[in-house]
Amino acid sequence: MADLVNPPALRAVIADDQALVRTGFGMILAADGIEVTAEAADGAEAVAAVRRTRPDVVLMDIRMPRMDGIEATRRILADGGPDGTRVVILTTYDLDHYVYAALTAGASGFLLKDVTPEHLVAAVRLVQAGDALLAPAITRRLIERFTHREEAGTAALHRDLSGLTPRELEVLRLLATGLSNAELADRLVLSPTTVKTHIGRILSKLDLRDRVQAVVLAYETGLISPGGGDP
Repeated sequence: MADLVNPPALRAVIADDQALVRTGFGMILAADGIEVTAEAADGAEAVAAVRRTRPDVVLMDIRMPRMDGIEATRRILADGGPDGTRVVILTTYDLDHYVYAALTAGASGFLLKDVTPEHLVAAVRLVQAGDALLAPAITRRLIERFTHREEAGTAALHRDLSGLTPRELEVLRLLATGLSNAELADRLVLSPTTVKTHIGRILSKLDLRDRVQAVVLAYETGLISPGGGDP
């Protein structure tokens, strides 16, 4: 009963090659009751730390020695990751061209390194709860900038959308244009609960972790083209 009243603390790993960044983020998380189970100075250390401590969330820098954050993310999330571990990418610059690669590797979103303490804590808790960190409009902006249509045909070959109903395809297409759940509900004249149900079924059918991956997939398969229109 005590475990139900006091659920286990959220656990995080911080991977960054700058010690000051790791220390600062660790202090912010600890002050809000989030346990930092390990710190890592490169991708290889991050992979080992995750396997050893099995955290809920990993804050992952992209540019690190030995192994970068993209490869580390791929390895951590292979086969679903340990116990549903989620990765949030840390980047210095908005729309860093590595971020798209990290999202396709399975990351649940990204944070700029100048994030406020409040936003950092909120982001970690949001991702741990199973949501995607990126606002849909930011996701779309990333993908529109870095998705190349010549890659889309290849990507489409390994992900079949035929299992989706016409309504689910419509929801996925609108989701990829940057609409929030509330906006989707208004556009489709559905309740917010029904929209969430449709999105949940889409993620389940396509074996996707969250809506970020759904938006990436919509562009990669050519369901929607950069600019928000149908191909």
